[in-house]
Formats: sequence, C-alpha cells, structure tokens
Amino acid sequence: MAELKVYNSLTRQKEVFSPITPGHVGMYVCGPTVYSDVHLGNCRTFISFDIIYRYLKYLGYKVRYVRNITDAGHLEGDRDEGDDKFSKKARLEALEPMEIVQKYTLGFHKVMELFNNLPPTIEPTATGHISEQIEMVKHILNNGYAYVVDGTVYFDVEKYNNEKPYGILTNRKLEDLLEGTRDLSGQDEKKGRLDFALWIKAKPEHLMQWPSPWGMGFPGWHIECSAMSEKYLGKQFDIHGGGMDLAATHHTNEIAQSQACYNVSPANYWIHTNMLTVNGARMSKSAGNGFLPGQLFTGDHPLLEKAYSPMTVRFFMLQTHYRSTLDFSNEALQAAEKGLKRLWEAYENLGSLQSQASALRTNAANAETDNRCRELIADFDISMSDDFNTARVLANMFELVPLINSFKGGQIPLNSISRPTFELLQKQFTTYLLDVFGLKDDKTADTGRLDSVLQLLIQIRKEARSRKDFATSDKIRNELQQQGILLKDEKDGNVSWNII
Repeated sequence: MAELKVYNSLTRQKEVFSPITPGHVGMYVCGPTVYSDVHLGNCRTFISFDIIYRYLKYLGYKVRYVRNITDAGHLEGDRDEGDDKFSKKARLEALEPMEIVQKYTLGFHKVMELFNNLPPTIEPTATGHISEQIEMVKHILNNGYAYVVDGTVYFDVEKYNNEKPYGILTNRKLEDLLEGTRDLSGQDEKKGRLDFALWIKAKPEHLMQWPSPWGMGFPGWHIECSAMSEKYLGKQFDIHGGGMDLAATHHTNEIAQSQACYNVSPANYWIHTNMLTVNGARMSKSAGNGFLPGQLFTGDHPLLEKAYSPMTVRFFMLQTHYRSTLDFSNEALQAAEKGLKRLWEAYENLGSLQSQASALRTNAANAETDNRCRELIADFDISMSDDFNTARVLANMFELVPLINSFKGGQIPLNSISRPTFELLQKQFTTYLLDVFGLKDDKTADTGRLDSVLQLLIQIRKEARSRKDFATSDKIRNELQQQGILLKDEKDGNVSWNII
C-alpha cells in the first residue's frame, strides 16, 4: 500500500499523513448553510470529501466524519454585517425559521443522495449546540482574547496576532489584511477592523435568539464549527476541510478561536477544494451562469443543451483534481457522459469474463501484457495516495478499458494474463468504480426514479379503487401494461410491479 500524502493548506506543501490516533481519523468538513438550495460549488466540495472519506475507509482507517449544518446566526457578510439570512428568508416566505431549516436540509440530503454521497458519521446543527458555543466564548473571554460591547462579544484579532500569526492559513500579514478591509457597519463598536463577533446581541424583532451571560443573542458564524469540532473530535483532530473560499475568513477565524481557547491549532491538516467556472468564467448567480444541481439533472437552464445525470456530473468532477479549477461546459459534460458509459461497459465485460477466468493458469501466456496490466492496477493506490489524485486513477482505468474489451471480443486471448492478475483486475476495477469513486450505473438510478413515479401511480390507483372508481383503476393498470409495466395485486394488499 502506498504511503498517503495530502496537501496541507496550512503549510502549503504535501505531507505524509499521520493521524493523531493510529488507525483512526477525525475529519471535520464545513457543511451547508441551509437557508436556500445547495449550489454546485458546495456539491463539488462534498463530493470531493466523500471521495476522501471513502478512500480513507478503503485504506482501513476508522473514520469519524463530522459535517455540520449551519442553521443559526449566519449574517450576509463574513464579518458580521447585514441581515440574518434565516430570519430574512422566514419573513419573505411567512414561515418559522426552523421550517426554512427543515425544508432546505431535506433538499440538501436529497441532492447528496442523488450524487451517491455517503452520509457523515455525525451531522450536528448549530442550533443544537448553543450551550457549547456559549461556553467556548466564555473561555476565550476569560483568556483575554475577547471583549464585550453592549451585549456583543468580539474577538480581539490584534491582541491575538501579537502572540500568534492571525493570517497563518493564507500566509498573509495583519497589515496586508487591514489594508484590504473596508469600513463596516458597527465598526465604531470594535477595537479593530478585523475583529469579528463571537456572540451577537439580538434586536427585539430578531426571530432566532437565545439567552446568554451577555443578554439575548445568537452565535457568530465562525464559533459554531470550533465548538462542534471540539465536541465530537477533540481539541485537536486530523483533517479540517471545506471550499477554498472559506480559508481567508472562516477557517482563519476558527484557528484563532481554538488557539485562544485551548492553546492548540484545531486540525493538523487543512484541505480545501477549488472553485467552479462555467465556460471559463467564474460561476456566480449575478453573472447568470450559476445553476443548481436540479437544473443540471433536468437541463432546465439557458446554458445547458441537455440534462445530465447525477452520476455523469459526479464522474465529471472526478476527472479534475480537487485542488484544480473545474470548468463546466456542455462539451465537457457530454464527453464525461461518454467516458462513464465506456467505464461501465468495461466493468460489465469484466463480469462476463468470470466464467472463462476459471480456466486461466498461474502463469500468463504473455508476460508483457500481464506486467503492464499489473502496473496500471498498482498505480490506482499510488495515484490516490498522492493527494487523492482521482484524475490519474481514471487515466489508468481508461488505459485498461481497451484491454478488457479486447479480452471480451477475443482480439486478445484472456490467457495473456494470469489468473491472479485477472482476479486483481476485477477486484480493483470494481472497488474503485463502486466503493472509492462512489459511482453507480445510471440504469440503476433510472430504476429508482421509475419506482418513485410508479409508487405514486399505485397510490392513486388504490385511492380510486377505495372510491369504487374502477374505470380509473383499470385505466392506470392497462396503460402501464401497454408501456411494458405489469402491476400485480398481492394477497397482503400491496402492489408489486415488473417490466415485461
């Protein structure tokens, strides 16, 4: 097994991965802010960390993967200015804030399911950990790195920076950061322009607020991740991840908070995914080139020529290293669609060769072919252990595809390789395709969607029968049968279906 190396944003170099506890990995990834639909940039981050999670498990690590849900206290600006997004959305839709949270959390989970992401082992919410956040703020105050102004608690960045470098994650000095900071609302309250709120005093009309030693209020955005990561992973853990847009402010502030509270940096390895572009331009809602996952799946966007399946999009993302910019275009997505189809055909061809493989010998008839095959397979682990380089693994898989297809078509005799090599090829090709990369056949996904539609029709048919509307009931059954789908009424009252 190759030695795992990861790029650490904190040191800006690849490092040999060495977990704090042998055999165990603690990984925290900043999750979504659930006041709107999850955007595609989020999806790239979560798919990338799903691959990392899967690969760590493949290596044999026991992984505690924590991904939070931000459902409180998130203002429109990174430095505590603007309206609270949840309150604003709740007022616009005449709903309770937690109705907004529930709606978009369920939507987020559905998108992750469509992309075949494994759920994290723990998914804490900010609102479920208010007491932990208050306790952490109290510790930071007691340690002298924060101050209170009229019910709001601010972190003293300048005082902290006198002892430890505040901009260590982005390799920037405090003077440079101050030059790029504009004046903000409430600036007169703060000692320094870079100071950020740990706890924010709530206005009377604010919908989400909690009692604290400093009065009614709500937590600042940054404190939630520090409090929850410490609760579930300890004061110091292995991996902290998120999109690169979080590094300059959110993750910088997390490091400062944890150092000020516990005198240790929270994570040993900081991993960041890069941004998305569309036809070479940065993806953004204001530019009109940003689309949601659902629009990709339906093709309902002016920039899309057609719909693309979740697995096509996932596969497309795997073709580029997670630290590289990923550019969306119809040409690239359609190429990914064809590439994924080729991989599935090779996978199915491998399965169909199983019966012939029993006749293979320990020694290969063609040592050159056998050796090349084993080299390409061995490079799967080498490439993935080089900072999770999915693109290089896929390149090797595609080099194996014509060989597999030639075995199936008879152009190259299967006995060109030995039985151990065939078994290794089948095992690793399958493991990487399904378990490490988390891909699944789109035909399976289509069957799942078909079942959802059919269950709805079955329910309508049941309701029609209960009203003795047998004409509608028979029409549903007969028209489905004409489309090649047979409904069968079971003895227990359930209805099954199969394609005829």
